[in-house]
Amino acid sequence: QVQLVESGGGLVQPGGSLRLSCAASRFTFSTYYMSWVRQAPGKGPEWVSSINPDGGTTRYADSVKGRFTISRDNAKPMLYLQMNSLKPEDTALYYCASVRALKIPTSSNLYEYDSWGQGTQVTVSS
Repeated sequence: QVQLVESGGGLVQPGGSLRLSCAASRFTFSTYYMSWVRQAPGKGPEWVSSINPDGGTTRYADSVKGRFTISRDNAKPMLYLQMNSLKPEDTALYYCASVRALKIPTSSNLYEYDSWGQGTQVTVSS
């Protein structure tokens, strides 16, 4: 099982930037698709972004495309989410998640993934 620990969340003003990190156990990390899924207070989870095992393919939800960038470093191993031009509606608990799959995942349901972390809180407010 891949163990995941998110970090990098915090309070930021609208228009600001944050970079989230997800530290993973090294063993078999490079064989997994990785995703970010977020959940705002009182709302259901929302898929944000995914990246394939070698980092060559990425996908983004329409709500974040053009503002967020997902990346991974299989040597460390780490997953990242660079978030720019943040909006109040980006406020949520952000989870990283892993899954062995045949195509890049776009699920908002964490239980469709093999592993996920504890989440890191992002709050966008003036």
